[in-house]
Amino acid sequence: MNGLQSWWDYLSVRGDMLAETIGETLLYVGSVTGSAGLLALTVAILTRHRPFAKELCLAIASVFLTIPSLALFTIFIPILGLGFAPSFVALFLYAILPILRNSVAGLDAVEASVLESAKGMGMTDRQVLLKVQLPLAWPVILAGVRVSALLTVSISAIATLVAGGGLGDFIKSGLARIPLPNSFEAIWTGVVFSLLLALGIDILLRLVARWTTPRGAR
Repeated sequence: MNGLQSWWDYLSVRGDMLAETIGETLLYVGSVTGSAGLLALTVAILTRHRPFAKELCLAIASVFLTIPSLALFTIFIPILGLGFAPSFVALFLYAILPILRNSVAGLDAVEASVLESAKGMGMTDRQVLLKVQLPLAWPVILAGVRVSALLTVSISAIATLVAGGGLGDFIKSGLARIPLPNSFEAIWTGVVFSLLLALGIDILLRLVARWTTPRGAR
């Protein structure tokens, strides 16, 4: 109980900082996931009839996930400096693969007979894509967006090491001050609110999937 009271006391005088860091993390999630989603879906659409190009793009996106997080964040500092920019680029590169992989899988999963039926009804390739393939693939695509968003929440904690802000500021501050007073409270603040934020985003995206998925594709 003393630990919980101490943590509550710590939070009660740092509400402004907590709100600011949550906002910074949400900015990363929104901007990174949105831009990565747009790129990944575009690539998946453009390569859906080109197996070699599709596999090449997936391989390139996979390479980014093999680079250690801290190395990927710091490698852009000489070009972009410190702060939001290098953090955004690093998170963007990490976020591409889950959406791209699911977009490719979702488009490929639409049965050929369904596509042929749509073409038999007089639909153009563009109409087949927009009215048949994408609606049917949407649940799988959005699942990739969810994974990407949660990945961004977790890895964005490293942005603090390149002055990128976010909830990682609490974790870095606490680790730097162990065993001084409030050091563990700071760490727990960063960890717990990152988990709560990830949970909230996951629930929100699940609701979006339910609201936007055609009834026949559920």
